[in-house]
Amino acid sequence: MKIAYFDCFSGISGDMFLGSLVDSGLEVATLKDELAKLGLRGWDLKAEKLQKQGIAGTKVNVITTEEAGERHLEDITRLIDESALSDDVKQLSKEIFLRIATAEAKVHGIEIEKVHFHEVGAIDAIIDIVGSVIGIKKMGIEAVYSSPLHLGTGFIKSAHGILPVPVPATAELITNVPTYSQGIKAELVTPTGAAIITTLAKDFGPMPPMKVERTGYGAGTKDLPIPNLLRVLIGEA
Repeated sequence: MKIAYFDCFSGISGDMFLGSLVDSGLEVATLKDELAKLGLRGWDLKAEKLQKQGIAGTKVNVITTEEAGERHLEDITRLIDESALSDDVKQLSKEIFLRIATAEAKVHGIEIEKVHFHEVGAIDAIIDIVGSVIGIKKMGIEAVYSSPLHLGTGFIKSAHGILPVPVPATAELITNVPTYSQGIKAELVTPTGAAIITTLAKDFGPMPPMKVERTGYGAGTKDLPIPNLLRVLIGEA
């Protein structure tokens, strides 16, 4: 059975997850062809190689002409349902968005239907989430495992104002998941990254017994005191 282990020593975000898959062999052309089935307009996907603390990784950038807007869960669910994507990709993608909406609803004390997706509703986040699911399926990965999540610390600016790290939605999403912080003053685990890994991963802990066949590094945007990379190891259980 082919499995993937995500080593989140510098946290996880949607673009880092996608970047790690591309770095380990997922073809960008294949990814773009599948994402085109969503029917979204005004976006493109670019992958570039760069270094973080001397380690080479892949940074995936979503280039979009869309203004950052708001969407409800119903809007995103409809977009996915009406797409030409495979049923398994649709189902997993909707599960990830439902997890985010559930967390946001609890944090803000409102009903799920009233949750406004701000940053997560933008095209780039939709591409990150659906693209990550497409990547897992296209690479034939049958089970996902993860290390404990390195969270970071401090405060960030968001659509809701100044928030502590981890932000409330992320804190809700990582319930019952092993986490730690080593004092890095940055948001290392984003809500999108938390939603993807907590939906896909079967377990969080040491790397399971496996024959590693390939590795990949997904690069984050920030430059940190540690390598801002998400490492994936893919192979046979």
